[in-house]
Formats: sequence, structure tokens, C-alpha cells
Amino acid sequence: METPNLNYINELSGDNEEFKIKIIDILKRELPVEVQVYQEEIEKANYTQAAKAVHKLKHKVSILGLEKSYYIASDYEDNLNGNSVALKNDFEAILKAMQEFVIQL
Repeated sequence: METPNLNYINELSGDNEEFKIKIIDILKRELPVEVQVYQEEIEKANYTQAAKAVHKLKHKVSILGLEKSYYIASDYEDNLNGNSVALKNDFEAILKAMQEFVIQL
């Protein structure tokens, strides 16, 4: 499994440390909320809404440099839209890794 990193954020922010801090702050604030929304929709078996939550989370996956995981998230989103939870465990492992990484920032 890939490891979350700040490569994309560093690239995006260049030498602008203030901008980098703002992006990280947004991640810290939004990620837990978006994960919670996803989990609530999964618990209710509301797969269409869960797919929308996954769609939002895909952007965080990408920002944290998880290129291969982005494709898993995208496939999982498609699965949810088809009322399938195939790839659920893989996606949730990605979420866990992201959350643990962001907490340490």
C-alpha cells in the first residue's frame, strides 16, 4: 500500500510556506468530516450518497500523493453507484492511512 506524503502539496506551494500551511489546515479540518459523512452513509446503506462522499474524498487521496489509491477510490465510487461495496475494505484502509498521516502533520 502507498504511503501518504506531502510531495504534491510541496510542489503546489513551492517556497510559499504560508500557502502550504493553509492547505494542510484545510486537510486537517475537512478530512475527518468527510470521512464521517462517508461512514454514516455506508452504515445506512445509502450507496448513492456514499459514492458522493467518496468522490469528495478522492481529491484528498490525490492531494496526499496516493496515485494508485486514487484509482481504487474511483473504482469504489463506481461500485457504490452500482449498489456494490466491492473494494470497501481497500478504500477504508486508504482512509485510515490518510487520517493517521494527517493527524501527525
